[in-house]
Amino acid sequence: MKTAEIRRRFLDFFVRNDHTEVPSASLMHHDPTLLFVNAGMVPFKPYFIGAEDAPYARATSVQKCVRTLDIEEVGKTTRHGTFFQMNGNFSFGDYFKEEAIAYAWEFSTGAVEDGNLGFDPERIWVTVLDGDEEAEAYWKSVGMPADRIQHRGLADNYWNMGVPGPGGPCSEIYFDRGPEYGPDGGPEADEDRFLEFWNLVFMQEELATVRSKTDFDVARPLPRPNIDTGMGLERVAYLMQGKQNMYEIDQVFPVISRAAELSGREYGADATSDVRLRVVADHVRSGMMLINDGVTPGNEGRGYVLRRLLRRAVRAMRLLGVTDPVLPELFPLSRDVMADSYTEIAEQWQRISDVAYAEEDAFRRTLEAGTQIFDVAVSDAKKSQASVLPGAQAFQLHDTYGFPIDLTMEMAAEHGLKVDRDEFSRLMTEQRERAKADAKAKKGGATNVEAYRELRHGGESTFIGYTELETDARVLGIVDAGSSVPAASAGSVVEIVLDTTPFYAESGGQDADRGTITAPGLELKIVDVQSPVQGLIVHRVEVVSGEVTVDQQVHARVDADHRAGACRAHSATHIVHAVLRETVGPTAVQSGSYNKPGYLRFDFQSTHGLDADQRAEIEGRSNEAITADHEVTSQTLPLNEAREMGAMAMFGEKYPDMVRMVEMNGPWSRELCGGTHVRHSSQIGLLTLLNEQSIGSGVRRVEAFVSTDAFRHLAAERALVSNLSGMLKVQPDQLTERVGKLVADLKDAEKQLAAHRSKEILGNAAGLVESAQDRGGVAVVAQHVAGVGGGDLRQLAQEIRGRLGDRPGVVALVGGTDEKPAVVVATTTGARERGLRAGALVKDACAALGGRGGGKDDLAQGGGSDSTGIDKALASVEAAVDAA
Repeated sequence: MKTAEIRRRFLDFFVRNDHTEVPSASLMHHDPTLLFVNAGMVPFKPYFIGAEDAPYARATSVQKCVRTLDIEEVGKTTRHGTFFQMNGNFSFGDYFKEEAIAYAWEFSTGAVEDGNLGFDPERIWVTVLDGDEEAEAYWKSVGMPADRIQHRGLADNYWNMGVPGPGGPCSEIYFDRGPEYGPDGGPEADEDRFLEFWNLVFMQEELATVRSKTDFDVARPLPRPNIDTGMGLERVAYLMQGKQNMYEIDQVFPVISRAAELSGREYGADATSDVRLRVVADHVRSGMMLINDGVTPGNEGRGYVLRRLLRRAVRAMRLLGVTDPVLPELFPLSRDVMADSYTEIAEQWQRISDVAYAEEDAFRRTLEAGTQIFDVAVSDAKKSQASVLPGAQAFQLHDTYGFPIDLTMEMAAEHGLKVDRDEFSRLMTEQRERAKADAKAKKGGATNVEAYRELRHGGESTFIGYTELETDARVLGIVDAGSSVPAASAGSVVEIVLDTTPFYAESGGQDADRGTITAPGLELKIVDVQSPVQGLIVHRVEVVSGEVTVDQQVHARVDADHRAGACRAHSATHIVHAVLRETVGPTAVQSGSYNKPGYLRFDFQSTHGLDADQRAEIEGRSNEAITADHEVTSQTLPLNEAREMGAMAMFGEKYPDMVRMVEMNGPWSRELCGGTHVRHSSQIGLLTLLNEQSIGSGVRRVEAFVSTDAFRHLAAERALVSNLSGMLKVQPDQLTERVGKLVADLKDAEKQLAAHRSKEILGNAAGLVESAQDRGGVAVVAQHVAGVGGGDLRQLAQEIRGRLGDRPGVVALVGGTDEKPAVVVATTTGARERGLRAGALVKDACAALGGRGGGKDDLAQGGGSDSTGIDKALASVEAAVDAA
């Protein structure tokens, strides 16, 4: 049974049992505690913790997940994979243990022809929490014999989020794979033979504190117990398909097969090669799914994870002997097997492939740079007659250049060296601990929403800002430093919640409104407006005068000019998006935006920058759309209907079932958007592009001024042109030609000056050669040549070395400036035969200057910051010659 069919059967089963089918959330789900969605319940977390009201009593989903904590273990076991899919069914205060167990049993063991999986009931085992007699009784009621129900402790069979919130016992379902996989005795005896494939969580308690997985305090029973289950789709697939592990299922193995073919290896013949092939297959699929959800390679956060996955895949293929580009061979295979479940992959394929292939090209260049660093490390080790490469250097190669430890170890072995794996592991552990501490800090910070939740339980904030800019309102609550307070007086900065508000909360890239909240004797200045909990609009205010109290009647007024400016900028952002898709193509998908009165920036996915003609075309088309006076309309409609109409949506953005769609010139610009807009495009006035640049691998950014800010910018440029024309005494249309001639003349003058300087410097070479000292048969020129730096210093050192002829010689020159002294060391063949290496000599010289240096045996250079050490630097070279 194919993986896609298992997925469909699961969803259909629960839909037949009155569950709402919920599409998978993006892997970039908006949860401040997570880098990626790592469990099926994550999109439903706000409902479980009470931050939002669930829109349905029952739900089912197949959620895309990524876990990267054990990335180094991928391919080594059947349990570690970065991307996986979690089937789940959920109840929000509806059914509980009895029904959850009955559903799981029926779907697992029911007949295949009835839409179930058809597992042999005799091979099913379950575990329950010690003391959960209720769950045990329900299992017995569906036919599970008592001798295949095992009781386990909190560590195995109790679930919580690691922070205060809901928790409860769980019941895990296992499949007996047979005696060839391990000893008998159920999950307690062996979890390789008895493989867990479904976990039923019974959320029934609210935890007050959580010190560890097994140490926590229960505050009270939940008023409405919930169900959260997770069935590993890949695990079920390899059980149903008779495979050994998740890498051999139909959605993964085609990549292994092709990678084996490219490398000339046979899968299953060699354990080391098999691990590498599994790494390739896992990371190709994971990378493709991350790019599909809008992640682009980068040096931090989500982008770094994607970059690491793609580069590990390429590195694994190199270790298998394949040095040609591999992702164009492997990505299409993963696309073809995943498209049955995720049709958007085919729709986004051009963008996905562009990002992946560009990253491989970039890594191939980086690999060359890293190899050079590796070669220097090997050379240093051999000079010191060491047999072990320091772990710190291996870690630098891993952390800076993306070299995995196995690649470094293999390359070191080719030079007869080992790697200090213990030191490398220690540094890796320290890095992981820092990451865990950071994640824990973020998790703890994300729980401080209790005051907002309490206010939200009193009802939603009604937003009327689409049509009204001021209104009378009542103060529902005041929050100060995370706690509800009854009042706030002049001079304080607090958060205010109103029953009705015209103020737009920052979202969708649009800056928050500004304005005032007033009452007799009271003035509050709006500092910011946010929506920390769905349905609740929170106004951060400075109490200018008076005292504000809960239940007070006030008058809220939006700054009309600020709002109008925000509307113009936001509508201009939609225009730029539409024009970019026309100019660059449909792969120019939005990656982010920000707009405020007079200014916008728009990030889009593209592996190529915009040339001058494209920038001019984008600016021109945008202004044509503005002057065309397109009507800007909005409507509220079901999410699926909006998507069918082609409405653009942000990757990773969470949308409700009913959405607001903003249109400009009909389908030309059709986006899901909750922001405020002009009524006609002509109200924007004018747009001028400021610049276009890369902000990360595969992501570009354009910035623009809008309306009067655009006019002021153009007026300033006009004044600049006028001033330059006056200075150069030419007409504006002749300015480019005149400046070009000046630049050409300047370059010619610089060349002549450089030639003169070079001649002068080289003219000093003869005198410096005459200053050479004979130190044990080696001619040494060690001099301070003030003011000579860069290429001139290097050229002078080479000239002197050439004039020394065939005799052993060392040239050490210190030049540069007092602030940044520079060093160049050059050696002749005769000197090198005596063991005098320029790279080693320059390191000692630079150390005396408080800096570093390096290079080859015949020529090396470096610098420092302490010019008082110049004499010491030159003396160090002379001493080294004396000791040779």
